[in-house]
Amino acid sequence: MKIGLIGLGIMGKPMAKNMLKAGYDLTVYDLNAAAVEETVAAGAKGAKSPREIGEMCDVILTMLPNSPHVKAAVLGEGGVIETVRAGTVLIDMSSINPIASQEIAAALAERGVKMLDAPVSGGEPKAIDGTLSFMVGGDQEVFDTYKPLLETMGASVVRCGEVGAGNTTKLANQVVVALNIAAVSEALMLAKKAGVDPQLVFEAIRGGLAGSTVMDAKAPMMISGSFKPGFKIDLHIKDLQNAIDTAHSVGAPLPMTASVMEILQNLHADGCGQEDHSAMARYYQKLTGTAIGRD
Repeated sequence: MKIGLIGLGIMGKPMAKNMLKAGYDLTVYDLNAAAVEETVAAGAKGAKSPREIGEMCDVILTMLPNSPHVKAAVLGEGGVIETVRAGTVLIDMSSINPIASQEIAAALAERGVKMLDAPVSGGEPKAIDGTLSFMVGGDQEVFDTYKPLLETMGASVVRCGEVGAGNTTKLANQVVVALNIAAVSEALMLAKKAGVDPQLVFEAIRGGLAGSTVMDAKAPMMISGSFKPGFKIDLHIKDLQNAIDTAHSVGAPLPMTASVMEILQNLHADGCGQEDHSAMARYYQKLTGTAIGRD
């Protein structure tokens, strides 16, 4: 089975390396030539375009920033659709609008190509250690066939329904994560302004009902004032915009999501868009003139 991967960014590159470690025959493409060279050095083959990936590969994976990028790579000029053969499967691991997933799947179906939408959660650390969570939409038989491939990159691989369900689930995930980060930021700022050490508050509450994976991952970053990106603010803005757009189309109210979106947009305007989303703590620092931790 020849696998192609389009997209070697902060997530795609370590995911590619995990597939190589599992022994898969992998060909990669990215606009970033250095990322391609690094992955080729790890054992992959390099391609010059998505079109070439479509021609060479039996299974095509995409890991790209947003809906327009996936549409361009798959359906655009020089894209996969120009050369892909009937019977090929495309697995889009990007986090995009579920309506876009359905549109791409419909166009591919006309060429005899089946698709799974399989966005991931876990950020760069879990991409590196191969413990991502996959939320998958698509045909049950296709899912069952390619689940072992996804398991080389993830600790959890769950089918959530038909095409589009994977990205709908990811949007729900991103809403929960964003609101959780905002809540942790507010709580730690409350502690700091009240004269209680945020580190001790974190240690005291993390084992109780307030504890969460998000708190464990992000509170230490807020307390240290270190916001090296595992997942960038600008990417979370993209995900929440997709969530809000989808919510509007189906009549689902997202008032708290809209509030957190304004916090993220404020941080983007302040030049923090490339920082980790835990830098939501900076918004509260801006309001109070006090940092949760060192800064």
